Amino acid sequence: MAVSSTDVALLVQRAGQGEQDAWDSLVDRFSALLWHVARAHRLGDADAADVVQTVWLRLLESLPRLREPAALPGWLVTTTRHECLRTLRRSGRELPDDDIDLVADRATDERGPEAVLEQAESGELVRRALTRLSLRCQLLLRALAYTPERSYADVSASLDMPIGSIGPTRGRCLAHLRRSLQDEAPHLLGEG
Repeated sequence: MAVSSTDVALLVQRAGQGEQDAWDSLVDRFSALLWHVARAHRLGDADAADVVQTVWLRLLESLPRLREPAALPGWLVTTTRHECLRTLRRSGRELPDDDIDLVADRATDERGPEAVLEQAESGELVRRALTRLSLRCQLLLRALAYTPERSYADVSASLDMPIGSIGPTRGRCLAHLRRSLQDEAPHLLGEG
């Protein structure tokens, strides 16, 4: 779902006037973007959650002073990136300058905040579709996607699943996921 700059400016204006529904809309629309940037910095779940919460707090404090409300996605990306780097430094995991540049390049996609937001929203659609799968499928697909270096033997042991059934089960789970996405978001599959 693309968000026009006019819509964003109007939401920022209304949220700045204290309208809770406008604030809720901003949070709903842009939370995935903040999480995407935080994850690109390879923060743990707790640190990423702290960063996202801090960025929302900074936005709340800054709403009356935003000079270009329509540029909110860029402001959110920049602020999230700065908070991530501050968190990395504070946790003693300060990176050498070259590594910070590498992480920053990965976190600030050259396609711009709108493209990053669209990618983050697509990821959210996939995550929601995953929750509609059976628990067995969710566990298997997450184990294979989030830790691709794991061997089938490791996955077999952790999920108490015969090694020979991992591949076929994975195929069936992906087919279910694809059908779910076709119903909700055919554009993700190049069909919309």
